[in-house]
Amino acid sequence: AFLDLSGVHEIKATWMGSTILPCTYVPSEGFTQQTLSWSLERDYSSSTIFRRDSSGDHILLAGFRGRVSVPKDSPGNASLLIDSLEITDSGHYTCQITWRSEDNNLIKKEVTTTVKVLKVAATKPIIRAGKLGLNVPAGARTSLTCEATGSPPISYRWFRSTPEGKGLLLSRQAELAWDNLRPSDSGMYYCEAENR
Repeated sequence: AFLDLSGVHEIKATWMGSTILPCTYVPSEGFTQQTLSWSLERDYSSSTIFRRDSSGDHILLAGFRGRVSVPKDSPGNASLLIDSLEITDSGHYTCQITWRSEDNNLIKKEVTTTVKVLKVAATKPIIRAGKLGLNVPAGARTSLTCEATGSPPISYRWFRSTPEGKGLLLSRQAELAWDNLRPSDSGMYYCEAENR
């Protein structure tokens, strides 16, 4: 199977995740890759997303800029990497490569992959409650850690309650740490976890 492109028929990918659409061939002596393009067909219209030719790499659809790439220095690998997948990225993707032979003939091959971007069941963060009340000697090092389960990514914030009942933001990390505790650090602390 000389200069045959291999890919996959269908890929199911997750919303906001990333995926690789395989498109590979075994390089053959006497044949030089001239152009490589990836196009997307959806809603009965087709558009070129990515094109590589002698002038370099070009991303032609604005919605894919900064989100798609094709390996640069691996001959025979024309796979398309898509990041931050949107539901609207679902469709039929075609990898098309043109080679020039030593006797100046052009050979064109293509392979199409259907991509379905699926939403996963999102779950809101659930924080596992720690023990209430912690006695630590002055001058000691200690930390409080917030742990939540749920759909990633999860962001954390630690607050300290003020006498007015407001929360004073102390940290945007899962862990709140002290190197040298002072009596003035006594108080009520709480954590918030958040995802999309």
